[in-house]
Amino acid sequence: MTDAAKFIFDFLLLSNWLFLAYFLLVNSFYLLLLLSATWEMRQHNLAIRGEMRWRILGSRLAPQISILAPAHNEAATVRDSVQSLLTLYYPNLEVVLVNDGSTDETMAVLAREFELVSIHPIYRQQVRTKPVRGLYVSRIYPNLLVVNKENGGKADALNAGLNLATSKLVCAIDADTLVEPDALQRMVRPFLMSDEVVAAGGTIRIANGSGVEGGRVVAPRVPRRPLAGIQVVEYLRAFVVGRLGWANFGDNLVISGAFGLFLREAVIAIGGYEKETVGEDMEIVARLRRHGYEKGTPCRVAFLPDPVAWTEAPETWRDLASQRDRWYRGLAEVLWRHRRLFFNPRYGALGMVVYPYFLCIELLAPIVEALGFVALTVGLAAQAVDQHFAILLFLAAYGYGLILSVITLLFEEVCFRRYNRMRDRCLLLAWALLENLGYRQLTVLWRLRGLAKLLLGGHEWGAMERRGFEQQRA
Repeated sequence: MTDAAKFIFDFLLLSNWLFLAYFLLVNSFYLLLLLSATWEMRQHNLAIRGEMRWRILGSRLAPQISILAPAHNEAATVRDSVQSLLTLYYPNLEVVLVNDGSTDETMAVLAREFELVSIHPIYRQQVRTKPVRGLYVSRIYPNLLVVNKENGGKADALNAGLNLATSKLVCAIDADTLVEPDALQRMVRPFLMSDEVVAAGGTIRIANGSGVEGGRVVAPRVPRRPLAGIQVVEYLRAFVVGRLGWANFGDNLVISGAFGLFLREAVIAIGGYEKETVGEDMEIVARLRRHGYEKGTPCRVAFLPDPVAWTEAPETWRDLASQRDRWYRGLAEVLWRHRRLFFNPRYGALGMVVYPYFLCIELLAPIVEALGFVALTVGLAAQAVDQHFAILLFLAAYGYGLILSVITLLFEEVCFRRYNRMRDRCLLLAWALLENLGYRQLTVLWRLRGLAKLLLGGHEWGAMERRGFEQQRA
């Protein structure tokens, strides 16, 4: 064997050991988050034991909340979503739905179902947005305001809602989101307990396959289709464990755009949502926290496991691919915009723990995984790696990930028990077993495609076809 060949041989072998070590490190951190989430869940349950959330309903101290719901071509789901928002168990509630230049029947559905009446569009524009075409109020629900504006994207629509909202707190959601009746009572708790909180997030669950009536998920079910079912496992791992676990490691850097509560004056103080990114939900949290550290103002971001909102997950490979490459582009954009945070002690745990995690694990994981697969394939072909090592690498990556997913399902069963049928529990286990057999590898490719788009200057949002909740009523 020549020196060059020996070098390549040794390099391939070392590379595969390094990739194995990286995956073990990543999954070990996930295990730490799981342990942290268990502790945080216990503390949360002890803290809320004996509290009477229902007292908020009649309390004058309950802060008014404005729900900001951007909608673009959401005719299939907008009626149920708005209906669910209007019937939430919370006093002092305002719903601001922003129709962002829809080209389908969204405005017609709203006008018909809620008997909209045009009013004069006079308001104070604190954040610049695309022009507003008209303002409408409902004859049936006086707390419903519909904004019809030119298309400017989700961030622009949220900024329009910020301009027209009248409340101290604003709740940003997606128009296809179904919020549980008591979710806002639970979500407002951190703001009542501490003046340091500027934002709070709740758990997002997948409604596909569940029974829906009157804008409510009345019969949670695990989807029978693998594509949607595997996403249920993903969401449980991300929200029930991941987001909750960060409470002890410096708080979160992201609140899902589908359901988050913010201090309105804090969001306006930093100029509202950033329009030049597809990851506006993560970017607004990063900017809020960074601004707080730099100006010495409140910047705590809370996560609560029990306020729940349900959303519709993609059910086609095309829609899912579009969603995942957009999420990855958003992550990369936000981390680049706020690269000053990286290991910067000025920003405390945000700079020393949270940002490095999102950079080194969330951003780099698909790149490392793809390189690892290539190195393993080349190593096997060049006989630099034997089959026993390849099997070890696969079992380590698959087995460790599966163990974490199963523990997550046990965590869900013990703490929440949303899925009461044995059939649903078996389906969750089946989807957890299948997740790493093709699905995960495809998500790696989609995220790499998103990175390539970003490097080539692509900023398109990507449309998702909605089936609507009508087709899955109980």
